[in-house]
Amino acid sequence: MNGMDERIDERALSKLKWRCRRGLLENDLLIEKFFRRHEATLTVSQAQGLNDLMDLSDNDLLDLLLKRREPSQLSEADAQVSASTYEAMQVLNLIRAAATGPVTDPF
Repeated sequence: MNGMDERIDERALSKLKWRCRRGLLENDLLIEKFFRRHEATLTVSQAQGLNDLMDLSDNDLLDLLLKRREPSQLSEADAQVSASTYEAMQVLNLIRAAATGPVTDPF
């Protein structure tokens, strides 16, 4: 197993969760759902992808998460690059799947 396939440790996960806090509630809810589903198995590679996505503006991120746009359709070149990495695309697909997956009742 190479370093990118290793699971991230608790400290790195905590830092990543803090970095993923967003200004738009919708982003927070989608990312929180992703963490509930994948945090126990999150790899270093996936953490890098999530970091790449966190470089985006809140509005660009929400457009991607809701499939209103694809990375190549973002207006700024830097945003296109951040959202188009292999790792970012992998995580984007996981977040989108978590967002559209079955809703579980927490009660």
